[in-house]
Amino acid sequence: MTSASREAQRELYISRMTEHDLLEVVEIEETCGLSRWGWEAYHSELAHERNSIMLVARVRDGRGDTSSGQKVKGFIASRLVADELHINNVAVRRPYRRLGIAKMLLETVLNEAAGKRARAAFLEVRAGNAPAQALYESCGFKVTGRRASYYTQPLEDALVMSLAIRSSA
Repeated sequence: MTSASREAQRELYISRMTEHDLLEVVEIEETCGLSRWGWEAYHSELAHERNSIMLVARVRDGRGDTSSGQKVKGFIASRLVADELHINNVAVRRPYRRLGIAKMLLETVLNEAAGKRARAAFLEVRAGNAPAQALYESCGFKVTGRRASYYTQPLEDALVMSLAIRSSA
């Protein structure tokens, strides 16, 4: 069992992203090869709190304290537009992948969007990113389109995936 697995078996929790998380969020973004948003873009989304759902995943140690070192293990950035949720970025630090963190972030954001009466969720994913596609499919997303040459560095098509959301209200 890796140290990340042992740590993740401790209490994992999801909370709202704050300005204090942004340096770690940008670091995760840079190490995961996501399309660059950078500090300013995340900060701007946080300023639109009414329409954005920005969450981070953390692990507490047995005493209830946040684990030492890097606190943010993963994040999700999404925005509500009318009755649609657009998931912009989801990423988890490499040592913490395949531990259910991304799925927990996705499920949390989808539940919150349902509570705000969102009817559908959309996202784009690199056509060659099979692990991310499998994650999204496990949450009920289906491929509904393709955007040619959508991503750069490297140049790659995007698959558009969508999900009908059942309202919890």
